[in-house]
Amino acid sequence: MEAEKVPQEMENKTAEKKTKKQPKTFKKRTAFLLLLLTLGISVGTGYALGHFYFWNDIDMKRVNEQLDYYKEAVRKDPANLEDRIVLGYTYYLKGDNDEAIKQFEYVLDKDKNYYDARYNLGLVYIKEESYNEALIEFEKAVKIAPKDYKGYVQMGIAYRGLKEYDKATNSLEEANKLAPTNSDIIYQIGMVAEAQGKYKDAIAIYKDALQYDPLYKDALDGLERLKDKDTKAKGE
Repeated sequence: MEAEKVPQEMENKTAEKKTKKQPKTFKKRTAFLLLLLTLGISVGTGYALGHFYFWNDIDMKRVNEQLDYYKEAVRKDPANLEDRIVLGYTYYLKGDNDEAIKQFEYVLDKDKNYYDARYNLGLVYIKEESYNEALIEFEKAVKIAPKDYKGYVQMGIAYRGLKEYDKATNSLEEANKLAPTNSDIIYQIGMVAEAQGKYKDAIAIYKDALQYDPLYKDALDGLERLKDKDTKAKGE
């Protein structure tokens, strides 16, 4: 399952024992590193580019600590929308989509143009395969931030889920104009080709993605998935 280079600071309890005088900035730094290192997230509060993550026990322990921290932060300051965004995204990481939606919708009730809430709410709907609902959120997100390519990528993913492949490709091409040579975008274009049964095209696109990132796992997995198709494609 990754959304890009100026993440907002996030707060979190650490897995280590803390003294009562532990500075708040240390907690923020810990949360930032947790999400950046374990998720490979993109820009903003918990942006991911449509990937789903598998956690080891240590990572999930930290996610649980972050959840506890932000639940308490929101209890103390219910009006802090940024904290609610992080809380909602942490619920999303744990698979509690109902709670994630609740937090994002709370933010949008207060500010309908809050990009982070729109984008992350769309991610939840993508995960639930509620593609029409996801499109609504990402279309709004794109209107709020038309120069941010991630919204177009997610629209492409949603259209692919609806089997509207031309629209999916058009959305991804818009993303590619904003962020050329991005392996995530190229891979998603390949996914559209693969979904249409255009295996020869998909293989070529996955290889193209690897030119920019030779270790890009999704593209490598795509080639492995289509390796039997590769022989047929070469014989055409």
